[in-house]
Amino acid sequence: MAIVEHGSFVRAADHLGLSASALSQTIRLLETRLGVRLLNRTTRSVGPTAAGTRLHARLKPMMQEMDAAVTEVVESAGRAAGTLRINTLGMAAKRLIAPRLGRFHTEYPDVVLDIVVEEHLVDIVAGGFDAGIRVGERLEKDMVAVRLTPDHPMLAVASPEYLARHGEPKKPDDLHRHACINWRFAGSGAIYRWPLERRGKVSEIAVDGPLVSNFGDIMRAAALQGLGILYSYDEEETGKLIAAGRLKRVLADWSPTVPGLFLYYSSRRLPTPALRGFIDCLLDRDTGGKRRKA
Repeated sequence: MAIVEHGSFVRAADHLGLSASALSQTIRLLETRLGVRLLNRTTRSVGPTAAGTRLHARLKPMMQEMDAAVTEVVESAGRAAGTLRINTLGMAAKRLIAPRLGRFHTEYPDVVLDIVVEEHLVDIVAGGFDAGIRVGERLEKDMVAVRLTPDHPMLAVASPEYLARHGEPKKPDDLHRHACINWRFAGSGAIYRWPLERRGKVSEIAVDGPLVSNFGDIMRAAALQGLGILYSYDEEETGKLIAAGRLKRVLADWSPTVPGLFLYYSSRRLPTPALRGFIDCLLDRDTGGKRRKA
């Protein structure tokens, strides 16, 4: 199960607390006993054979049911324990989760947080996650959503030096005469089209420029160094740079308000005490968790 889901003997071994060689030997013994190859191995990757895929598909719900049974027993004693798996955007991990790690661990010392950062939308049920954090407009269907941040405006910004050289755009069409810093969706590989709106007039602009990335820090660095205009979702980080005078906002009257960040989980499963505590922690509410004795 671990090897298939991690796609690597090394990562699976780390997850299981074993050495890669010991795990490889265990798989060889299992394949010998079953008389069938379960994994295809190359120097670069490992993946299930057809038989391995069928076995994984049958075992996965059983393993999840066992995990749920153990969690239920633990929760009946009024204690939150086990592993809480969260799939999140990097921005949310940096802004919301990282500053609260100490508090959550103090409140729930028996819960192991497994935080996976991915920029594309993920099927959290298929991925075995307890919850995900994404922009509201991109939530999966059949999910319970909990708002974490308010809606806020998009921010088109550039360095004062860039604007001194090239001037300020006054309307969306002006962007075609400017260098722009593009965002690429990690999942589909598509380039983000800039949504612009004023007085009911809505348009999506495809722009060009010297940089394409799916990493916000790189894109802000490019804007700071005068490479072009950036269209930013991250109001907190970009807002600090605007306040410091290092970036200047443009096209403010054309920038729409967009949904904030939401935590979401499957409507088919009740949230565990650990997940409820995690949500309370992100919202800075009293978690009611068991504190570790000094």
